[in-house]
Amino acid sequence: MIPLRPLPTAADPAPQGLPREPLWRDLVGEVLRRERRAQGRTLKDVSEASRISMAYLSEVERGRKEASSEVLAAAAQALGLSLADVLALAGERLVSLTAARTRTRSLGTTGGHRPVRTTGPAGPMGGVLLAA
Repeated sequence: MIPLRPLPTAADPAPQGLPREPLWRDLVGEVLRRERRAQGRTLKDVSEASRISMAYLSEVERGRKEASSEVLAAAAQALGLSLADVLALAGERLVSLTAARTRTRSLGTTGGHRPVRTTGPAGPMGGVLLAA
C-alpha cells in the first residue's frame, strides 16, 4: 500500500519549521467539525440528519477520509449549509494557510521553490490563485 501522504524525510520542509502543505480533506473536515461544534451539535445528531454513519463522518471530520461530493453535500445540508458554503470556507482556510507558508518561507530561504507570479499579461489576476 502506498500512503496518500508520504512519510516525512530529511528533505521535507516541516523539519525546518515550515508547516506541511495542507490537504483538501483536512480543510473540509476542519470546516465540518468547526460548524458542527459552533451549533452545539453532536456527531450522532449530524450523522442521523445526514444519513452518514457516525464512524465515517468522524473520519471525514478528522481528515482521514476523502468524502465524495454527495457525502459532503449531505453533511453540509444537515448543518444548514450548502456545499458551496463548506467549500468556500475550506478555500478561505487554504488561502490563509498558504499565505502563512509563503510568509514563513520568505523570511528564510526559498527552499528551492520558485516565486508564484500574481500578475498576468493584462495586470493583476482576480479570484483564486493556483500554483503548482
